[in-house]
Amino acid sequence: MRPSIHHIAIAVRDMDAALALYGEALGLEVSARREVPEEGVEIAFLPAGDGEIELIRPLDTANSVARFLEKRGEGLHHICLKVANLEEALERLRRAGVRTIGEPRTSAAGTRYIFLHPLSTRGVLIELYEER
Repeated sequence: MRPSIHHIAIAVRDMDAALALYGEALGLEVSARREVPEEGVEIAFLPAGDGEIELIRPLDTANSVARFLEKRGEGLHHICLKVANLEEALERLRRAGVRTIGEPRTSAAGTRYIFLHPLSTRGVLIELYEER
């Protein structure tokens, strides 16, 4: 199975204002909105075609999303690719010299994921996502 776009994440400062644009003005419906304390963010998912747009807002000023907003402002944060086998994908990427940010993690829902360092991916933060 080839990777497919799972979601495109957009960092925002004000979730309600972002939802007014993406939800109300663009006509996308919110499928989920919740805080993820272990990541220090609030997220909202809006299905769009075969993938989703993920709005991501920091819950505090010290996490990586808050630092991203401070440095770059609102906008594209990362692209998430769904892969069939995370370990196989990582093996291919490591052979190609791609660096990761940390080790694979598992979400509360059982999804395994890891981020690829943007210095190895032409400036784009990429998340690999394996559903179980």
